Amino acid sequence: MGPGSLIALIFAAVAFSAGGMAIAKFLNKGSSNPQKGQAYECGIEAEGTPWKQFNVGYYLFALIFLIFDVELVFMYPWAVVVKKVGMLALFEIMVFMFILFMGFLYAHKKGALKWM
Repeated sequence: MGPGSLIALIFAAVAFSAGGMAIAKFLNKGSSNPQKGQAYECGIEAEGTPWKQFNVGYYLFALIFLIFDVELVFMYPWAVVVKKVGMLALFEIMVFMFILFMGFLYAHKKGALKWM
């Protein structure tokens, strides 16, 4: 497996994606129904404009949740091999947890965890 394999893989990926989009464009009948452009919300007619501004706190809260959720994804493989690796694994996870805890403290200090 050399650079030729990587070039062939990239070429195949571009060819498959471009081919799929070209076939979809060719086979699409296209409909000019005005209802296709409307927002659909649980079968209720849309009211007002869909361009509403949301509080940035929602996004911050979601991003912090994702960061700490990904932390758990990294902790699972550690828990599987902790007996094999020994004290080194314990030290590494303590450093990892310390860094995440410092991020938690920073987010708390900036008020990102306050709900509205």
